[in-house]
Amino acid sequence: MVRIQFAIDLNYALNSPGADFVFNIHAAQTASQHIVSEDLQINPQLIPAIQTEPQTCARFLRLNVATGPLHVAYRAILDIDQHIGNPDEIPETPVDRLPLSALTYIYPSRYCQSDRLATLAMTEFGHLPKGYRRVEAICAWVNRQVAFRPASTSSTTSAIDTMVDRVGVCRDFAHLMIAICRALSIPARFTTGIDYGADPALGPTDFHAYVEVFLDGHWYIFDPSGTAIPMGFVRIGTGRDAADVSYATIFGSVSSPPPLISISAITENGRPWEIPRRRPEALSTDATVDRQAKSPINL
Repeated sequence: MVRIQFAIDLNYALNSPGADFVFNIHAAQTASQHIVSEDLQINPQLIPAIQTEPQTCARFLRLNVATGPLHVAYRAILDIDQHIGNPDEIPETPVDRLPLSALTYIYPSRYCQSDRLATLAMTEFGHLPKGYRRVEAICAWVNRQVAFRPASTSSTTSAIDTMVDRVGVCRDFAHLMIAICRALSIPARFTTGIDYGADPALGPTDFHAYVEVFLDGHWYIFDPSGTAIPMGFVRIGTGRDAADVSYATIFGSVSSPPPLISISAITENGRPWEIPRRRPEALSTDATVDRQAKSPINL
């Protein structure tokens, strides 16, 4: 188990009167990710609407702002108790046994054009035994094929673009891996957190995109960019691709500096909290799903 504390500060100036904001910055509350404490500060003082998407447990903060500036500060402490599996004993789930909640993540989406990568996926990975190790091989292949380069892509870059250009940031690595998994009928989804353990040379602490793949009743974590430490990932948003999990969706004209984010692990003598480290085991921060794949148990 790890105990993580993190803080997110967002600042906006309204360029014209009135704007609506939808923020996805709250830690998801799941069976494996318990929020010990959290605090939300909004200036000017507004009445927030916080809604939870029941399938993914993603939490959305909605604000209507008449005039600026706007400052949103969110802080939280949470315990993450990841499920640990043996990579050699985790099979893929046949399509006819997938729960409806996982089936959503097997289709092509805006940034993950899996239908256009079917030939590549079968050529590179179709011959491998099905299971966690095959997905692990996809993750490693994407990491080798794409070079991590800050500010090298834009919000419109897709998996196909990344396959052609061979450079990107974490979201581009995630989109390409997801597209290849889906091309092989393996459900994969785009997840956002914070880049715990990233090399400071890559820049300030930021939101981080990684992949969760549905295998044998769990959504297992994969980080194809390899820039952060999965054991320290805080799950925030979950969707088909980046279009579903922007940390801020804004309806109106605003300007803003980059978000200010900090994250650290807490340890204390006599407590079970560990410092996050890279591990060879399969990790999941999602709850168990019925192995017959009839319906998911509570997240």
